[in-house]
Amino acid sequence: MQQHRIIVLGAGYTGAIVAGRLAKQLHREDVAITLVNPEPDFVERVRLHQLAVGQDLPHRPFSEMFAGTGVELKLARVTAVDAERRTVAVTAGNTAEELEYDTLVYALGSGWNPQGVPGTAEHAHEIAGRPGALRLRERLAALEAGETVVVVGGGLTGLEAATEIAEARPDLAVTLAARGELGDWLSDKGRRHVRKVFAGLGITVLEHAAVTAVEADRVLTADGPVPAAVTVWTTGFAVHPIARATTLEVTDDGRIVVDGTMRSVSHPDVYAVGDAALAMGPGDKPLRMSCATGTPMAWQAADAIAARLTGAKIPKTPLRYFNQCISLGRREGLIQYVTADDRSVRAALTGRLAAGYKELICKGAAWGVAHPKLGLRTRPRRVLNHRPTPIEATA
Repeated sequence: MQQHRIIVLGAGYTGAIVAGRLAKQLHREDVAITLVNPEPDFVERVRLHQLAVGQDLPHRPFSEMFAGTGVELKLARVTAVDAERRTVAVTAGNTAEELEYDTLVYALGSGWNPQGVPGTAEHAHEIAGRPGALRLRERLAALEAGETVVVVGGGLTGLEAATEIAEARPDLAVTLAARGELGDWLSDKGRRHVRKVFAGLGITVLEHAAVTAVEADRVLTADGPVPAAVTVWTTGFAVHPIARATTLEVTDDGRIVVDGTMRSVSHPDVYAVGDAALAMGPGDKPLRMSCATGTPMAWQAADAIAARLTGAKIPKTPLRYFNQCISLGRREGLIQYVTADDRSVRAALTGRLAAGYKELICKGAAWGVAHPKLGLRTRPRRVLNHRPTPIEATA
């Protein structure tokens, strides 16, 4: 019998977990698991603000991470998905290739979102990916004392970027431009702590400041121009555009619509996880793009695929929130506790203890990618049907 071909697109937190977790559950003779990614190393996306200010991150090659698992790493860029023919087009250097799959896991994630603001793509820096973080790192290193850095966006990424830059380079003038109030989604205790840390680091905060354009040496707002030798854009994420070009059912912003097992509602041989998927959480609210929800989504997808292939009962992974972990430099942090549907409650952990907690979370996330069998039986199961027919694929 031929092997069941599973292709996982993207080796971020979610894609790497799915590939590794499937390899632990399925007999190696029965499946061929291919992980497609353009880079040979795992990138800790939640630490890219640290990389941008000159800190070195641990080297985590996939060749070591997946050694002995049977997962094949294909270094290539995905250029197209044909969900009707069950093929994926990829390029490696100047070589184009088409891969066939029986089950596809779409985990291409997201990148930065310029949001159509004039000049952003030309003049702003981003830290949504490793190449962008390295470009910002080089630019910040070239700045002289007294020059101004403007971070646009008051969400989690903006708070972490502004504080990391201000702590690492106290000789620079760092400004954060937020569309609303600073930390307006946090509890009273959380907001007070963020303001305290920002004041201690000398960060200027521009609240209710909608940036209308980015130029080489300044950003423009409704209240006037703000000098900026470097502009860092952190106003949210945009998903990879490939899914929108397929026949998969997607949302207006290009996310693949999935059911509770992370299976596409339009194409049952396709699963989507992480930022690329629209999954519903507690209260029937869409899960936001985050590592906090991406990891359990990956567990759910891998376990559902393995169960369906082996005839086992599909387990259910809780998709809910517990807290928001925010680093505010290396010495300060904020752990904002939240409800299951991500609304802030009064309780919050602050200071060095919170910074240590956040560090443990980051290390735990990377450990979880390399050790994806949490909660799993270790003995691989045999696949009952290696190649589904079109009728069986819809079951």
